[in-house]
Amino acid sequence: MSKVAVIGAGAAGLMAAYVAAKNGNEVVVFDKNEKAGKKIYITGKGRCNVTNNTTPEGFLDNVVHGRKFLISSIYAFSPARTIQFLEEGGLPLKTERGNRVFPASDKASDVTKCLERYCKNANVIFRFLEGVTEILCDTSRDFLVRTHKDALHFDKVIVCTGGVSYPATGSTGDGYKFAESCGLRVNPLRPALCGIACDMNGLGELQGLQLKNVHVSALQNGRPIHGFFGEMLFTHFGVSGPIILSLSSLLNEAPMRDVTLWIDLKPALDETVLDKRLLRDFETRKNKKIVNALDALLPKSIIVPVLVRAGISSETPVNNLTKEQRASLIKTIKAFPLHNCKLRPIEEGIVTAGGVDLKEINPKTMESKKVPGLFFCGEVLDLDALTGGFNLQIAFSTGYAAGNSI
Repeated sequence: MSKVAVIGAGAAGLMAAYVAAKNGNEVVVFDKNEKAGKKIYITGKGRCNVTNNTTPEGFLDNVVHGRKFLISSIYAFSPARTIQFLEEGGLPLKTERGNRVFPASDKASDVTKCLERYCKNANVIFRFLEGVTEILCDTSRDFLVRTHKDALHFDKVIVCTGGVSYPATGSTGDGYKFAESCGLRVNPLRPALCGIACDMNGLGELQGLQLKNVHVSALQNGRPIHGFFGEMLFTHFGVSGPIILSLSSLLNEAPMRDVTLWIDLKPALDETVLDKRLLRDFETRKNKKIVNALDALLPKSIIVPVLVRAGISSETPVNNLTKEQRASLIKTIKAFPLHNCKLRPIEEGIVTAGGVDLKEINPKTMESKKVPGLFFCGEVLDLDALTGGFNLQIAFSTGYAAGNSI
């Protein structure tokens, strides 16, 4: 039996703690917060998208950084096993659009309660309001874990401290300091799954507008590099929503000064079909001004910005619209531009990209290759995925791998 310290009581930490304890080890969980799962409570807008009901292959297709590294752990603890594990722990689940899995209660707190029940039934010891300040890795036989209250010896240490996103939840980058102090390399940190700021001059009326079934492309120096279809939202700073969050994770290594976003407001219609649609709409509205003739095609608040970008006066009568103006309108509807784009601060990202270099870690066990007995799980590692429950699955799979190897 080993004496195991788990640093951090989030999704990865709770999973690692339970599995290590179930294997007969004495496990103590340290967390600077007053309770477990502080970040779990705010995921999925308080509903907690626990995983994605897909195959391991489908999961890996949604990993942005660390796909190869995660192969072993995702097959060992797949989304299907996560669903089974949580439901057997007394948490009914439901699958929604995009195979996103949520608690049936729509309460993120129920996810934490389920994980805590598992831990308590396995006799895991919790020490809340006790943040770890230092891990000494150079002792001859064990690890010395210092907190602001105590100094304790452990045979194994599992670091599950998260990243630096949402620091109010306790994710303040402690794990990176622990890794570096023990000689591990930490890759540069970047925001992931965050909003994208852009020039909102003349677009103030779009704040709060949600667009569904649109396609957003990111262009770098005029060349398309990434794109997603789905939902997005205009905000006070620019844009957010599911497809924008996913785009941000693919853009966080690009020089954003060269990036422009283009929104295809009608991706189901090519330019020829859209032209025919406009002609039909205009035929029934030929005595109206153009600003009042597009309401069947576009949300009201975006009509004026579209006309401005198309170079058409809102007061133009429909029956005076030229063929060239109609062509400009079609091009703008198919490629509504957003300029001066940049990612929002890393503190606002749903997850942190970058972190402990994966070359330093055994992908089957999450153990450091340099420091035997020291493990890293979840967001502290240089792993991240698209939105849809994939990042929590990373936490569960890596936490399971660490706990199961002890």
